[in-house]
Amino acid sequence: MAGRPSRTGNHTRNGSQAGAGDLLELVRRGRAVTRGALQEATGLSRATVGQRLDRLFRAGWLREGAGGPVGSPLGGRPSITLEFDGSHAVVLAADLDTRHARAAVLSLTGEILAEHSGTLVIEDGPEPVLAELGRWCGALLEKAGRRAGEVCGIGLAVPGPVDRETGRVVQPPMMPGWDGYDITGRLSRAFTEHTGAAPVPVLVDNDANLMAYGEQRAGHPDCAAFVLVKVSTGIGAGVVVDGSIYRGVDGGAGDIGHIRVGTDALCRCGSYGCLAAVASGGAVARRLAASGVPAASGSDVRELLAAGHPEAAALAREAGRRVGDVLATVVTLLNPGVLMIAGDLAGTPFLTGVRELLYQRALPRSTAHLDVVTSRLGERAGLIGAGALVVEHLYAPERVEERLRALGV
Repeated sequence: MAGRPSRTGNHTRNGSQAGAGDLLELVRRGRAVTRGALQEATGLSRATVGQRLDRLFRAGWLREGAGGPVGSPLGGRPSITLEFDGSHAVVLAADLDTRHARAAVLSLTGEILAEHSGTLVIEDGPEPVLAELGRWCGALLEKAGRRAGEVCGIGLAVPGPVDRETGRVVQPPMMPGWDGYDITGRLSRAFTEHTGAAPVPVLVDNDANLMAYGEQRAGHPDCAAFVLVKVSTGIGAGVVVDGSIYRGVDGGAGDIGHIRVGTDALCRCGSYGCLAAVASGGAVARRLAASGVPAASGSDVRELLAAGHPEAAALAREAGRRVGDVLATVVTLLNPGVLMIAGDLAGTPFLTGVRELLYQRALPRSTAHLDVVTSRLGERAGLIGAGALVVEHLYAPERVEERLRALGV
C-alpha cells in the first residue's frame, strides 16, 4: 500500500474549518499546547476545541502533561499542557545499502526501541531482499516487546531515485532488477506474512533524502536550506528546504553522482565521466584493489580509513577534492546553511579535500554563512528519516480526520 508523503504547512486553518487534525498539528509542533492557546490560534470556541480534543484523547494520540506557567498576574491554577503521545503506536524503518541493511522499531517521536543490521545484497533482487526485511520486522517487534498491531506504518530508504507517487524506483544504477518493482506492495505483504498483522502503509524514498531529513530534523531544525551528501559505494545528495524534502518533479533531485566531471571512467549507469565513477567509495575501492590493497566496496574503504591506511587516506582526499569541485556549484545554486558529508568516506581526509576545492571555487558570498559538517546520527540517519517520513504522512491534518473516522472516534 503506497502513500504519498504530505507536506506540513506553516499555517493552520482558522475558525470552523480547523479540525482535530489541525489541533493535533499545533500541539505536535509546540505552537499551541494548552486549550486556551488552541482557541486563540484557531478562533474556535472553548466547547468546540474540547470536542475535537476529546476525539484525539479517545484515539490515544494526545495526553495531558504537567501544568504550565500561570497565565494571569493575579495567580490561579496553572494551565494543563497537552502532549502528543508518541507511545500509542510504533513505526518500522529500514535502510538498504548495496550490500548491507539496517532496520529498527521506532517510537512516533523517533526513539529507536530495537535495531538490527546485517548483510543484504541488493543485487540479489527485490523478492529475496524484501522477504528478508519482512522476517526482520517480526524479530524486531519481539525484541522491542511491541505487538505487530501497534505498527502504524513502514518507512524504507533505498539507494536509488524514487517516484514519489508510486513508491517505485526509476532506473536505479545501483539496484539492478528493481526498476519499476512494486516495493511497497511486496514489503507490506512480507510484513503481514511474518507478523500476521493487517497491511500497513509503506513509504519509500531515496536514502540520501531520508538521511538529510533525519539529520536536519534532529540537529538543524532551524536551517531553512540543508544539503546532505552521502558518499558510499555511490554518491547522492538529499536536500531539505523549509523542513520538507526537495525531490524535483519525479524524484531525481540530488543525483549528483552522475554529474559529468570530464574523465573517461565508465560509471555503473553506463555513461562515462560521472562523478561517482571517480570519487565514490566504490571508485576508491577499485583503485585500492588495483594497487594490491584488498577492497571491494565503500565499507571496505571505511575500515581502511579507520585503521589509518595511508593510501586509502590519500585517495579519499583526492575524491573529496573532486566532490568539492561539484559542490561549489551546488552551494552557489542552493545557498544552504549546512552542508553535511555522510557515508563511508565521511572522515577527515575526504572532508579536507571537499573544503579545499569548495572554498577555492565557490564565491565567498555563497560560503559566508555555510557550515560544512559531518553526520551527527551516523548509520542511523536513514532510519530516523524513514520513521519521520511515516509519522509526518500519517499525522498530517488531512489524514488525521480520515484515520479518526476509521477508528470510530
